[in-house]
Amino acid sequence: MTGSFTGKVALVTGAAMGVGAAIAEALAREDAAVGLLDVNAEALQATVDGIVADGGRAIACLGDVSKAADAEAAVAQLVDAFGGLDVLVNNAGVVRYGFLPDFPEEDWDYVLDINLKGMYQTARFAIPQMRLRGGGAIVNLASVQAYWSHQAAVAYSASKGGVVAFSRALALDHAREGIRVNAIAPGSVRTPMLLDAARRSNPDDPDSALATFAQTHPIGRLIEPSDIANVALFLASDKAGAMTGATVLVDGGLVAGTVGWDLDDDEAAE
Repeated sequence: MTGSFTGKVALVTGAAMGVGAAIAEALAREDAAVGLLDVNAEALQATVDGIVADGGRAIACLGDVSKAADAEAAVAQLVDAFGGLDVLVNNAGVVRYGFLPDFPEEDWDYVLDINLKGMYQTARFAIPQMRLRGGGAIVNLASVQAYWSHQAAVAYSASKGGVVAFSRALALDHAREGIRVNAIAPGSVRTPMLLDAARRSNPDDPDSALATFAQTHPIGRLIEPSDIANVALFLASDKAGAMTGATVLVDGGLVAGTVGWDLDDDEAAE
């Protein structure tokens, strides 16, 4: 899709590293002007500097997506810098683990505020700007855990299930305005968040934990940030012009089901 975002302006949240950085970098390579919103000032600036050094157009928008003032300021900063807004990628996300009876209310609020409320905050300021451009595209990062979960992840799973429903409802509200809204539900992506989970799972050997996570997926490997970026760019592009209200699983087959790891290679191939 070389140059498929020429003349387009995009805002990517949680863009300092991981999936968000990969999406922002991919958009810039496709000639979009990109605003990167994150709370991590140092990592954010480093990612922006890398995009600019590679010939892309990008600005750093320092802020917390769950705060209305920060979301509004990021959209305004982008419009001032590049003249409008066409694409919003809501990627910012966090996780806190624990079983519900002992799960602190502040941890619940922290996860839901960033993972779900943050999308409300950015979308409500982005949509009026998209109307001025005659339409736009919103891509929200959900998770396979909206459909398939594990223990001690109730807040995260609830937030990501909310993202799926939020995306579907928002798509209906704005379809006739030419604003498309879709979601991506990734499996285990090789990011700093996943590495933290691996360290929690096996503090003495996080690499072993990552290998176990990989083998949980039928494709037998972890998902890379670039895998998610490729799908995000498609959903944000005109090539997905008939898609809205959808959630695309990019989960290595996890929801489809596990495979029979007890079979030998010849049997598994039959």
